[in-house]
Amino acid sequence: MTTPALLPLSGRRLPPLNLGASAFPHHRATLRLSEKFILLLILSAFITLCFGAFFFLPDSSKHKRFDLGLEDVLIPHVDTSKGGKNLGGFLIHGQGHDEHRHREEEERLRNKIRADHEKALEEAKEKLKKSRDEIQAEIQTEKNKVVQELKKKDSKPLPPVPLPNLIGIHSGEPADPDIREKRNKVKEMMKHAWDNYRQYGWGHNELKPIARKGHSTNIFGNSQMGATIVDALDTLYIMGLHDEFREGQEWIDKNLDFSVNSEVSVFEVNIRFIGGLLAAYYLSGQEVFKIKAVQLAGKLLPAFNTPTGIPWAMVNLKSGVGRNWGWASAGSSILAEFGTLHMEFVHLSYLTGDPVYYNKVMHIRKLLQKMDRPNGLYPNYLNPRTGRWGQHHTSVGGLGDSFYEYLLKAWLMSDKTDTEARKMYDDAIEAIEKHLIRKSNGGLTFIGEWKNGHLERKMGHLTCFAGGMFALGADGSRDDKAGHYLQLGAEIAHTCHESYDRTALKLGPEAFKFDGGVEAVAVRQNEKYYILRPEVIETYWYMWRITHDPKYRQWGWEATQAIEKYCRVSGGFSGVKDVYSSSPTYDDVQQSFFLAETLKYLYLLFSNDDLLPLDNWVFNTEAHPLPVLHLANTTLSGNPAYR
Repeated sequence: MTTPALLPLSGRRLPPLNLGASAFPHHRATLRLSEKFILLLILSAFITLCFGAFFFLPDSSKHKRFDLGLEDVLIPHVDTSKGGKNLGGFLIHGQGHDEHRHREEEERLRNKIRADHEKALEEAKEKLKKSRDEIQAEIQTEKNKVVQELKKKDSKPLPPVPLPNLIGIHSGEPADPDIREKRNKVKEMMKHAWDNYRQYGWGHNELKPIARKGHSTNIFGNSQMGATIVDALDTLYIMGLHDEFREGQEWIDKNLDFSVNSEVSVFEVNIRFIGGLLAAYYLSGQEVFKIKAVQLAGKLLPAFNTPTGIPWAMVNLKSGVGRNWGWASAGSSILAEFGTLHMEFVHLSYLTGDPVYYNKVMHIRKLLQKMDRPNGLYPNYLNPRTGRWGQHHTSVGGLGDSFYEYLLKAWLMSDKTDTEARKMYDDAIEAIEKHLIRKSNGGLTFIGEWKNGHLERKMGHLTCFAGGMFALGADGSRDDKAGHYLQLGAEIAHTCHESYDRTALKLGPEAFKFDGGVEAVAVRQNEKYYILRPEVIETYWYMWRITHDPKYRQWGWEATQAIEKYCRVSGGFSGVKDVYSSSPTYDDVQQSFFLAETLKYLYLLFSNDDLLPLDNWVFNTEAHPLPVLHLANTTLSGNPAYR
């Protein structure tokens, strides 16, 4: 998550950081260096050949000069009919028996080298006659050949795998004209966000809607990877914006390149790019998305090369070198980051038949099961070298959130057969309820943060996703507590709605406290911002799907109107810096997750339940829908990744 200090606060999102023009190479200078390099290469080859003529020519005097008193010499030969002994491709002959053969061999080698000299000299002369433009064209041709070869290598066909039973891709039209009008409004907002990104930020990771130019953050390294395009694809598809979807597909097919010298967040690239590509593949059936997802996954695998198998937070896509965030506790990896890979990696193994992805995430799970947990809680930091916890800080918001989400969703995605994941979820939720969940003096249920034995009575916007998680996990909970967890989800949804309702803009702050008389209100200036986050709306949607209480649609519409009124600008949508100010200032960033999550959850909130039904689809933490892998209608049980 983002803080004013530009440090990540969560597994669900990482910090924006502008990159200047200095991050990119000067192509003109690169071409001049390439020309000089080619000319030097030609001349050096010519000189090498000339020296070779004198230095490497076999000569009888050479044999005498380096004679070690051996009667026999080794010469290359394969014919054993002359009576010699064959030793590893060489024949041993007596010196006095084959002088004539020596002379013939030497003459043949001299003639070959002389011919090679003449050929190289002619080629060098021809090269030197060419103009600067012709040399540049040849260099570019060679570069293109290399790129094409790499693409061919990366685009090897994947094994055919039957798709799961995909239900509810083209449904959801509400009969109620008022609800239909609201849904259409959300679709129009999506088109406004996309069209402006298309015009002003195309190919960049995100958009600065006021400056009307591209924007990127350090989670994507220094490359233009089109994060908004990949993140928005499935939202475009389910909204029926198929022309826009095809635009995105074409850019991905022609321009999305992972062989770049760029250091990226493993977690963010997994949930946004791999999750987005897999969802686009399942929805549309277009192979390019599956191929790109598998290519990228291969680039992330070196991050797991640690003594424990717990991955680094960041990895260089070209070199494979990994490292952790400098601010993380004693070089630790972060729970929400290494714990939010399971859904995508299981689907990668399913689609490729390669168990490597499945094995990586299952290894993490096995390691966590063996570790002692203080008070049954998972600390947010784990050292990938030693396998020990860092500082004892537990949160269901930043740094911890999606780890718990993925335990539940691993069980749901497996058609409720992954009972190990469900047990880990239930155990974790019981410890969280015992140590972190409290009621305020005003009766609001909140989830605090555990820091070294002390409960901090503060809740983040990110933590608001947990209302939906509790409701989603109610069915199947142990000890017949389904009603209890559904009620807990409703109470968290109410608290988070209050955090919105108590602001001037009716948009929620980044974090809010429950100290003394202050309840569900941000106290610090650096916690008053809203950056188009989806978590509260996400919980509204899950609560609506599970209970059909109309207040959740009403609350969702209030948020839609507030975003439209205070975040919409002519160039897209922007976050605001102070939700308590009636005249807010903008942060000038249209986050990719606004298109992937916030607008998608709003659209689903005003759609019928037959659009992406929860029995058939599970949403990753970036709201990318992945199908449930039912054993009955897939070859999952026969897939080698699952044996």
